[in-house]
Order: sequence, then C-alpha cells, then structure tokens
Amino acid sequence: MRLFARNAIWCAAEVPLANGRRADLMGIDAKGQIVIVEIKVARGDLLGDAKWPDYLEYCDRFFWGVPPELDRAPLEREAFSPECCGVIVADAYDGEILRHAPLEPLAAARRKALTTRLARLALRRQATLLDPECSQYGGEG
Repeated sequence: MRLFARNAIWCAAEVPLANGRRADLMGIDAKGQIVIVEIKVARGDLLGDAKWPDYLEYCDRFFWGVPPELDRAPLEREAFSPECCGVIVADAYDGEILRHAPLEPLAAARRKALTTRLARLALRRQATLLDPECSQYGGEG
C-alpha cells in the first residue's frame, strides 16, 4: 500500500467482487484506473491458485504481490500470463514494481460500477472506524 500511495494509487484491502472473489488489494489511481493485487506468500499458494483469472475483468491492471524470498520463476510461465500481469515484490515496510502490468481498459459502465462500489466500501470502513455503532447498519461488504 505504501508503494501505491507514493504513486497516488489509493487502495483498500480485502475487497469483495461481484463474482464472489475477494481482491487482496484494490485501488484507484489519479486517472481513475483500477488496480488489483493478488498477494501470494508461499510457493504452494501461488502454484495452487487457479482463480486469479477471475480478477482480470475487474481491473485495468493486475499485479502479483510476493515477498522477496518467494521464487518468482513460476510467474514467468504461460499459465500465469506474464504478458498481462505485473509483479510487485514487497515486505512489511515497502515494495517495488519489478514488472509493470499492461493497461487493459475496462468498459466505462464496469469502471463506474467498480469505482462506486469501492468508494462506498471505503467510506463505510471509515465511518465504522470513527463510530463502531455504524457497523450494525446494512450495506454491501
């Protein structure tokens, strides 16, 4: 999140998507482009992930986020579509983009819906932090 904040991309963690998936990080940059990061901390978790393509229709750019010690060689394999996925290496303190994700623009209607959903989620989370009683009221996750 610090890496993105330095680049004017503001993120939320654990963002539910309409397809039932949950983005580890989802953010919006200054141009309104939506970024998703799927975080993997173990080789088995990375290799066993068959659901990651489900995120592509919900972002303009998709990144893998991995810790420095994780072997990144699998991310170069065809099964992980390196031509459409960026790679970020990060630890508890900061991160670095090793491979930029290409822009795959969303349709305008999808972008509007996602931006509204992400804004409402962020505002709900902020309201709940300021007043925990707000959490008892309905609304999307």
